[in-house]
Amino acid sequence: MGIWARFKSAALALLTAVSLTPWARAADLDGAWAEDHTVCSKVFVKEGNKILLAPNAELYGSGMLIEGKQATGSFQKCRVKSTRAVGDVLHVLAACSTGVMVSDTEVTVQVVDENNITLTLDGPDPIEHSLVRCSM
Repeated sequence: MGIWARFKSAALALLTAVSLTPWARAADLDGAWAEDHTVCSKVFVKEGNKILLAPNAELYGSGMLIEGKQATGSFQKCRVKSTRAVGDVLHVLAACSTGVMVSDTEVTVQVVDENNITLTLDGPDPIEHSLVRCSM
Protein backbone atom coordinates (compact mmCIF):
# COMPACT_ATOMS: atom_id res chain seq x y z
CA MET A 1 0.00 0.00 0.00
CA GLY A 2 1.42 3.43 -0.96
CA ILE A 3 2.18 6.11 1.60
CA TRP A 4 -0.77 8.30 0.51
CA ALA A 5 -3.18 5.36 0.84
CA ARG A 6 -1.74 4.56 4.28
CA PHE A 7 -2.12 8.22 5.25
CA LYS A 8 -5.78 8.26 4.20
CA SER A 9 -6.43 5.09 6.20
CA ALA A 10 -4.67 6.56 9.20
CA ALA A 11 -6.56 9.79 8.89
CA LEU A 12 -9.85 7.94 8.89
CA ALA A 13 -8.90 6.00 11.95
CA LEU A 14 -7.83 9.09 13.78
CA LEU A 15 -10.99 11.03 13.06
CA THR A 16 -13.07 8.12 14.22
CA ALA A 17 -11.21 7.96 17.48
CA VAL A 18 -11.47 11.67 18.11
CA SER A 19 -15.23 11.54 17.73
CA LEU A 20 -15.41 8.92 20.49
CA THR A 21 -13.26 10.41 23.22
CA PRO A 22 -14.43 12.67 26.08
CA TRP A 23 -11.43 14.92 25.27
CA ALA A 24 -12.94 15.80 21.92
CA ARG A 25 -16.65 15.89 22.79
CA ALA A 26 -16.60 19.69 22.50
CA ALA A 27 -15.47 19.27 18.90
CA ASP A 28 -17.89 16.66 17.57
CA LEU A 29 -16.22 15.31 14.45
CA ASP A 30 -19.08 13.29 12.95
CA GLY A 31 -19.73 14.46 9.41
CA ALA A 32 -17.90 15.11 6.14
CA TRP A 33 -14.24 16.24 5.97
CA ALA A 34 -12.15 17.26 2.94
CA GLU A 35 -8.83 18.88 2.06
CA ASP A 36 -10.52 22.26 1.50
CA HIS A 37 -14.00 23.79 1.11
CA THR A 38 -13.71 24.15 -2.66
CA VAL A 39 -13.98 20.38 -3.22
CA CYS A 40 -16.76 19.57 -0.73
CA SER A 41 -19.54 19.52 -3.34
CA LYS A 42 -17.43 17.28 -5.61
CA VAL A 43 -16.40 14.82 -2.89
CA PHE A 44 -19.76 14.48 -1.09
CA VAL A 45 -23.44 14.25 -2.06
CA LYS A 46 -26.52 14.45 0.11
CA GLU A 47 -29.32 11.91 -0.34
CA GLY A 48 -32.20 12.71 1.96
CA ASN A 49 -30.72 13.19 5.42
CA LYS A 50 -27.58 11.15 4.62
CA ILE A 51 -24.22 12.38 3.34
CA LEU A 52 -22.37 9.98 1.03
CA LEU A 53 -19.11 9.97 -0.87
CA ALA A 54 -19.77 11.11 -4.44
CA PRO A 55 -19.01 8.82 -7.37
CA ASN A 56 -15.36 9.40 -8.35
CA ALA A 57 -14.79 11.45 -5.17
CA GLU A 58 -11.13 10.42 -5.16
CA LEU A 59 -10.56 12.48 -8.33
CA TYR A 60 -11.06 15.69 -6.33
CA GLY A 61 -8.86 14.98 -3.33
CA SER A 62 -9.24 13.12 -0.11
CA GLY A 63 -12.46 13.11 1.83
CA MET A 64 -13.88 11.05 4.65
CA LEU A 65 -17.15 10.49 6.44
CA ILE A 66 -17.16 10.02 10.21
CA GLU A 67 -20.09 8.17 11.77
CA GLY A 68 -19.61 7.05 15.36
CA LYS A 69 -16.84 4.43 15.53
CA GLN A 70 -16.58 4.08 11.75
CA ALA A 71 -14.72 6.30 9.29
CA THR A 72 -15.07 5.77 5.55
CA GLY A 73 -13.05 7.09 2.63
CA SER A 74 -13.10 6.29 -1.08
CA PHE A 75 -10.89 3.22 -0.72
CA GLN A 76 -10.92 2.22 2.94
CA LYS A 77 -12.85 1.82 6.17
CA CYS A 78 -11.38 2.10 9.65
CA ARG A 79 -12.44 1.08 13.16
CA VAL A 80 -10.64 2.31 16.27
CA LYS A 81 -8.78 -0.22 18.41
CA SER A 82 -7.36 2.16 21.04
CA THR A 83 -6.79 5.84 21.83
CA ARG A 84 -4.48 7.77 24.14
CA ALA A 85 -4.73 11.50 24.85
CA VAL A 86 -1.62 13.48 25.76
CA GLY A 87 -2.52 17.09 26.41
CA ASP A 88 -4.46 18.33 23.41
CA VAL A 89 -3.11 15.63 21.08
CA LEU A 90 -4.81 12.29 20.54
CA HIS A 91 -2.86 9.16 19.51
CA VAL A 92 -4.95 6.50 17.78
CA LEU A 93 -4.44 2.90 16.73
CA ALA A 94 -7.02 1.65 14.23
CA ALA A 95 -7.69 -1.35 12.04
CA CYS A 96 -8.15 -0.13 8.47
CA SER A 97 -9.41 -2.23 5.58
CA THR A 98 -9.07 -1.62 1.86
CA GLY A 99 -11.38 -4.55 1.13
CA VAL A 100 -8.35 -6.71 0.34
CA MET A 101 -6.35 -6.52 3.55
CA VAL A 102 -6.59 -5.12 7.07
CA SER A 103 -3.68 -3.28 8.67
CA ASP A 104 -3.09 -1.45 11.92
CA THR A 105 -2.40 2.26 11.49
CA GLU A 106 -1.17 4.85 14.01
CA VAL A 107 -2.20 8.50 13.66
CA THR A 108 -2.26 11.62 15.82
CA VAL A 109 -4.81 14.42 15.60
CA GLN A 110 -4.66 18.04 16.65
CA VAL A 111 -8.06 19.76 16.81
CA VAL A 112 -7.47 23.33 15.64
CA ASP A 113 -11.13 24.32 16.09
CA GLU A 114 -14.52 22.70 15.49
CA ASN A 115 -14.11 22.91 11.70
CA ASN A 116 -10.35 22.34 11.24
CA ILE A 117 -8.03 19.52 12.24
CA THR A 118 -4.47 18.49 11.53
CA LEU A 119 -3.67 14.79 11.11
CA THR A 120 -0.20 13.27 11.30
CA LEU A 121 0.67 9.79 10.07
CA ASP A 122 3.18 8.52 12.61
CA GLY A 123 6.46 7.02 11.48
CA PRO A 124 10.09 7.84 10.74
CA ASP A 125 9.04 10.53 8.24
CA PRO A 126 5.74 11.87 9.64
CA ILE A 127 3.24 13.22 7.11
CA GLU A 128 0.96 16.08 8.18
CA HIS A 129 -2.39 16.83 6.55
CA SER A 130 -5.05 19.45 7.29
CA LEU A 131 -8.78 18.85 6.83
CA VAL A 132 -11.83 21.10 6.98
CA ARG A 133 -15.40 20.23 7.83
CA CYS A 134 -17.79 20.40 4.87
CA SER A 135 -21.16 21.96 5.64
CA MET A 136 -23.78 19.98 3.76
